[in-house]
Amino acid sequence: MESLERQIEQAADLVATSARIIIFTGAGVSTESGIPDFRGPDGIWSKYDPEDFTIDRFLSDSKVRKLHWELLVGGGLTMTRAQPNPAHYAIAELEKMGKLYGVVTQNVDGLHQKAGVSDNMVFQLHGDLSHARCLSCSTRYPMEEIIEWMKEDIDEPECGECKGMLKPDAVFFGEQLPYEVLMESESRSRSCDLCIVLGSSLVVYPAALIPRYAQQGGAKLVIINMGPTEMDRMADIRIEAKAGEVTPQIIDRARSKMGVK
Repeated sequence: MESLERQIEQAADLVATSARIIIFTGAGVSTESGIPDFRGPDGIWSKYDPEDFTIDRFLSDSKVRKLHWELLVGGGLTMTRAQPNPAHYAIAELEKMGKLYGVVTQNVDGLHQKAGVSDNMVFQLHGDLSHARCLSCSTRYPMEEIIEWMKEDIDEPECGECKGMLKPDAVFFGEQLPYEVLMESESRSRSCDLCIVLGSSLVVYPAALIPRYAQQGGAKLVIINMGPTEMDRMADIRIEAKAGEVTPQIIDRARSKMGVK
């Protein structure tokens, strides 16, 4: 078995020699920024009924909508106070190097953009809890703005443009993944030359198909995760570590190999 040092060096070699890199991120990257996951022992689903997170319940039950806004403003789903961690910034550095072909993420926190990755390079398969969207006119609002409204004793915010119902801009149970985002993610993964998986056990589909598409297209596959994944045997390099600890090292070494300061 290769040492961690050797694995980091090998991954840096792949980054330095690749031109179109797809990063696939899962909950493990968000938890390093203090955001709770959904499926873990202490995750969201251990505290709340998943049935309250279906689109049908949200649309039909005012109490469920109020629960969502309470969680988003000051409870277990609050994203606004979370800050990017070293993994997020390392990915942003990859874009500055001209090698990033896209970030495909299962996460809904908007931290890739907050770290400096261009919005058009981030493909959020499960939506974005850092924003809300009007179901009538599609106007989007930063969650920080919604929080300010709710300080005025508003427990169910409405659209400032058309008075329509607002919904957190994440994909609820019973909703389809955003089609254009999914198709663009698949297209880019099939034409990338390196796919790096960060913080995902690759068990949630169809999102977990993205690394498979990349490998089918001939890309190298690097997996960095704490705990086993569904594709460990298929990886060219498999690193058992936290994304925030090793990703910056990989990018820094790749920069050195390329002679970039």
